[in-house]
Amino acid sequence: MRRVAARSALHVPQDVRRVVALPELAAQWREDQRFAVLVHDEQDRARVEQLSASGLANVAWVRSDALELGDVVVLRGAQQAADVKFRRADQHHTLFLTNRCNSRCLMCSQPPTDQDDSWLVEQARDILRHMDHSPASIGITGGEPTLLGQHLRALLDELAQTHPSTAVELLTNGRLLGSPDHEQALLRGLAARVRWLVPLYGHADFLHDFVVQSPGAFEETIAGILALQSHGQPIQLRIVLIEPVLEVLAELCGYVGRNLPFVSEVALMACEPIGFALANREQCEVDLLNWRETLEAATRTLQRHRVPFVFMNTPHCALPNALWPHARRSISDWKNVYADACDGCGVRQRCSGLFAWHERGWKPSRVRPINNDEEATT
Repeated sequence: MRRVAARSALHVPQDVRRVVALPELAAQWREDQRFAVLVHDEQDRARVEQLSASGLANVAWVRSDALELGDVVVLRGAQQAADVKFRRADQHHTLFLTNRCNSRCLMCSQPPTDQDDSWLVEQARDILRHMDHSPASIGITGGEPTLLGQHLRALLDELAQTHPSTAVELLTNGRLLGSPDHEQALLRGLAARVRWLVPLYGHADFLHDFVVQSPGAFEETIAGILALQSHGQPIQLRIVLIEPVLEVLAELCGYVGRNLPFVSEVALMACEPIGFALANREQCEVDLLNWRETLEAATRTLQRHRVPFVFMNTPHCALPNALWPHARRSISDWKNVYADACDGCGVRQRCSGLFAWHERGWKPSRVRPINNDEEATT
């Protein structure tokens, strides 16, 4: 979600709306949807107000240079702003379902809260109904989405019905999926095309449980992974590269190769310098160049077991040259930036860059431009 400057009526209801042009309103109008008509002058605004006064209660005007046709928004008239929930032009799309979580990971970028936020999943379903475009993929995240149980399943079913061509990437700690009730509710007969993104931070319970700050989490996560595999669901394991994980990374990759060889991919990820990571900086801030041998040994282990792997959120200059082909430009397009040192870099066009908030935290390594000679050796 991003907030942009936008003028609208001061007391417009804060409902989900699709942004449309005034000439297209008649063709797109439906009684069960709401619309924000993008106006450019007072004449357009008066016309929309006239339509609303005549009985079209689901129509409101908005004026903004930051909105595009097809955006799904919530208007904030009193703040002269709009929250963009879905932007058609973006490459990455995410539905945020809850801020509640049953883990407290050392490096959590979205620190959880305990208050009831069940309205978020209903809003997410409303966003799906207002999208006039089915993206190639959409992410689902939290918090921990599986805490929603049947409500999460209802959203997945709605997504499969309204956007059947859209693939889903669902980030979950997997802990609840091993319980019979949640396995039944979420996995039995699931029609949506979901890939489950499940973090794993150690090859023994005390290692993983320390990182997620929750006793018993390792056994629950493994049970959840096995439940996903039994239902034929694709799984990406996610490993965030903080110091307690890097210390056992080779052993963890060996555990995956021996016990979880069915996973579709292992994603090795630089830590996002925000949230709990800032409070646990001594354990989360690392220079990945200092762990070069560890990364090479761990990835050799995965290759030996024929487990595919990628590096995510990790700029090329943070990795040994031999691992550059495995680095994916993966940071959400609204999150990533480049440092001044990236100017003139030979691989900038395919590099993930840095998190936009790295200046408040840290960079994953000493950033430097890569010259053409270095690129030619890969």
